[in-house]
Amino acid sequence: MTIPNQLTTLRIILTPVFLYFLFQDSASSKQIALVVFLVAALTDWYDGMIARKFGYQSEWGRFFDPLADKILTSAAFIGFVVIGLAPLWMVILIALRDILITILRGYSEYKGKAFYASKGAKIKTTVQMVVLYYILIVYVARHSPGIYSLRPDAFDILLNPILMYVLMLAVTVLTVWTGIIYLFENRKMIAELYAVNSKSTKPN
Repeated sequence: MTIPNQLTTLRIILTPVFLYFLFQDSASSKQIALVVFLVAALTDWYDGMIARKFGYQSEWGRFFDPLADKILTSAAFIGFVVIGLAPLWMVILIALRDILITILRGYSEYKGKAFYASKGAKIKTTVQMVVLYYILIVYVARHSPGIYSLRPDAFDILLNPILMYVLMLAVTVLTVWTGIIYLFENRKMIAELYAVNSKSTKPN
């Protein structure tokens, strides 16, 4: 297994580790969760850099690298539901959209057909990550006594339930909308994949 694929696998392995520490009560555990998430996120950047530099390309990597990203981010949003910072229905929509599109895109590449990626999808990813990092960092800081004691009122504002709802709603709407656009712009490709799959599954 190449180094980029090892890093992708590590990212998947670190996901439950991140959730485990996030759900612990101690401040140190939540700080470890933040560090684990940052390390997992860095593996995405690092494996991409190595793959481009040394030309490591594989069908396994093309499919699992983006899927590992979605598993990590979806797990983080699910974690926010558990700790009471995000509505469940929003996170379900976000996770379903991201994982469905990722699997569909990976399957199309496996069949030798490239999916069209819109600029909106890149904007969606950026907004998702900004909101995710904002919530995670502020939440961990809120549960770190040394930091929280400096400005308790500020953290109450930064984690205000209405603000959390608005941020998550913006992410949800953008995620679902870009998913619909993604499917619409690739509708012919999806139809071709369905036709090819139907022929291959018919009994001789």
